[in-house]
Amino acid sequence: MEIKGDEYNQAFDNLTKKMADVFKSEAGIKNMQNYLRGLLGTVERKNGWQMSEYLGETTPYTLQQFLYRGAYNADELRDRLITYTSENIGETEGHLIIDETGFLKQGKCSCGVKRQYSGTAGRVENCQIGVFLTYAGTKGHNPIDRRLYMPQEWIDDTERREKAGVPEELTFQTKPQMALEMIQDATDSGIPYTWVSGDCVYGDYSAIREWLESKGKCYVMSVSGKAYVWQGNSQKSIGSILMSLPEEGWFEASCGDGSKGERLYDWLMIPINPGSLAGYKRTLLIRRSKSAPDELRAYICFAPEDTLKEKYAEVAGTRWTIETCFKESKSEVGLDQYEVRSYDGWYKHITLACIALAFLTVLSSQSLDTKSIQEHNPGSTSLEAFKKGRNLRV
Repeated sequence: MEIKGDEYNQAFDNLTKKMADVFKSEAGIKNMQNYLRGLLGTVERKNGWQMSEYLGETTPYTLQQFLYRGAYNADELRDRLITYTSENIGETEGHLIIDETGFLKQGKCSCGVKRQYSGTAGRVENCQIGVFLTYAGTKGHNPIDRRLYMPQEWIDDTERREKAGVPEELTFQTKPQMALEMIQDATDSGIPYTWVSGDCVYGDYSAIREWLESKGKCYVMSVSGKAYVWQGNSQKSIGSILMSLPEEGWFEASCGDGSKGERLYDWLMIPINPGSLAGYKRTLLIRRSKSAPDELRAYICFAPEDTLKEKYAEVAGTRWTIETCFKESKSEVGLDQYEVRSYDGWYKHITLACIALAFLTVLSSQSLDTKSIQEHNPGSTSLEAFKKGRNLRV
């Protein structure tokens, strides 16, 4: 079923050709193409029934079986996604951003589900948690990797693991440990990047910062008041530093455009002990709200000694791109609208949704087939609005 323009169809063919060798048959390739078409389609809910109707199928069984029993590897698809992103929006000064999002669920059978805090809901809910790695550059941004957080109670429950198809070799990992592995995998893939950012859940995990420094990669990582830094021979908590900030040395800088214009804050850079890499320095960066001066956020940073102070503020602001990715991937390509409960099924759907969003990112960066981009989602008003939401030039 083809309802798009020639440029859109050519771009879609180029995308799916890169994914084709993951599948063992022509039927598998066709199902992959149809699943992506469904995710990119105009239906309100990207579930089996509505996507099948959109594709002209009489039942959802083909698409459902493609997730349930399809003979393909979701990590191999992920690898093609990283390559596609690198080739189309990759750049030397690219950014990797790490964060998590919740998927609200009912019952106890969905893999990894439990009552836990969800930032999506802003409270403790019955949900799954996915940890994501996003790539961002001047041409756009999209997720490139994902991990399903498996609580310890799931790791210890053999019966639930078997029913959900959790691999026997899987052991418990914290979210920051998952994040570090994804950063390492992305680095091994050769995707170009210079900067890494994330919130305090990941910034407090010193192993991420240590590994990045060992590779000569820069970072601006948010940290909580419980984190510590060294100043001379003293180890000080971030909380104690925030309680005694000087009045001098603050500067104004933007951390990017928001819905109401530039997001201007006051910033302060505080020296801390350097690492072992010559020519680089560590810095403690403090952000202060202009409208509410008591609202402070701290970042531990690592970059070349000649890095401009405004650059740190800019990188700190890139973290919002992953929030945009979560919003768009849920509203436009059905990231959270899956009907699978298994471990493998979760990874397959989530990876395909990330591929669909990457496709839209590339189209918007190239301004191909404006009408198709506008019409892929009834909620989208215009290509201009889509690109403005991604901080792209219109």
